[in-house]
Amino acid sequence: MRLRRLPLFPLPLVLFPRAPLPLHIFEPRYRRLLADCLGGNRTFGIVLRADELAERDIPEGTVGCEARIESAQHLPDGRSNVLVVGTDRFTLVRFVVDAAPYHVAEVAAFVDKPEPASSLESLARRVRGAFERVGKAARAIADDATPLPDLPDDPAEIAFAVAQYVDLELSAKQRLLSSPSASERLRQLDELLSPAVESVEVRATTHARARTNGHGPQPTED
Repeated sequence: MRLRRLPLFPLPLVLFPRAPLPLHIFEPRYRRLLADCLGGNRTFGIVLRADELAERDIPEGTVGCEARIESAQHLPDGRSNVLVVGTDRFTLVRFVVDAAPYHVAEVAAFVDKPEPASSLESLARRVRGAFERVGKAARAIADDATPLPDLPDDPAEIAFAVAQYVDLELSAKQRLLSSPSASERLRQLDELLSPAVESVEVRATTHARARTNGHGPQPTED
């Protein structure tokens, strides 16, 4: 197992590969992390920190995601607004002693086990279809006419793409991130989305009917 050192930013969230994430950097130690990353390869690791855990008590073996800095807006008071995008997953092996004021850890690459794409296609179609139906219904309820985001063509990437847009508990998101099986991730999302499709579409239909109340043709007087 090949290990490497990676600056870490523990946060109460889950970053998925290829997902964008805006961050507001204000703590001095993470201002330094930002400066060091911008002066280097522009990457650091984001790992989920549960509320009840101290940062260095995050368990070994926790799966995180590397974040690549796409843009950084520096504010006059030293804070920064940053946009990062998730890249590759990693496994936290151990925190290490480092002169930097932020956390540094040894990490190992975390990759999917091989699966033929043909075995994923049916599951991917189900998840894509459920996402489109739930998304369209949710936008109708919110009177939001913006189109749904495009999903990747690669079946192995669809679960991560969908998971960034749907409302899931942090534990469910972390399970998806930590899964080494694309088919398992697709099944997890299918089980979460499919039961919601009908109820959300019913709510959308009810909302559409409610919007027309009082606005339809009015009876004429004799």
